[in-house]
Amino acid sequence: MNKSINYPVYRLESDIEHKLKVIIFDLDNTLYPDELGVFPLIDARINSYMSQRLEIPKNDVDALRRVYWKMYGATLQGLMLHHRADPEDFLQFVHDIDLIPVLKPDSTLNQALSSLQMHKVILTNASREHALKVLKTLGVQNQFEHIFDIRTADYRPKPHKEPYLKVLDSLKLKSSECVMVDDLPDNLKTAKELGMHTVLIGEENGFPYVDCCLGRACGIEEVLHRLRP
Repeated sequence: MNKSINYPVYRLESDIEHKLKVIIFDLDNTLYPDELGVFPLIDARINSYMSQRLEIPKNDVDALRRVYWKMYGATLQGLMLHHRADPEDFLQFVHDIDLIPVLKPDSTLNQALSSLQMHKVILTNASREHALKVLKTLGVQNQFEHIFDIRTADYRPKPHKEPYLKVLDSLKLKSSECVMVDDLPDNLKTAKELGMHTVLIGEENGFPYVDCCLGRACGIEEVLHRLRP
């Protein structure tokens, strides 16, 4: 696996760094590698919630999740609209996972975040409680000034525009002053449409709305270094 950036960043303008004020980080599979297996634990809890709490037949769960993800960007929205799911009950249930076996303090990430001379915030489709647990387990909870969670836009998730706009309004920022870092290209597509600069945690993909790619979030300092005129 790539542990430092080896991808081109030349689509980024080299004279914009002085305008950048905030880096907006996604949480899951962005601050830590997806191969650590945190998300499968959450997936299993979502499936259990649908079958146990909402009494959806187990054989229908996977198909419904695909439909709701495609329609709404997150399973929760579909469950709220079509099954009258209580969003707070859902969030508490699905994020009730033990992170200790899969995550550990990341001193490299902590050092990289400490070196950034910019404000740092989280924008996640998970709950604030889950975000705090992840950040504490990674040992980087003191690096972020704000956590914007799924409640930010009344449970409307990324890639819908509403949570991004709520963040910009809350921080009193222009979109051009922000860098969005995420592992999902669709989330970056919305960020780019709003005028943000975008960094994908993943391999080079050629999407015009992705300004550059990183193998790991700890490489973000190098991206900003390359932005210097």
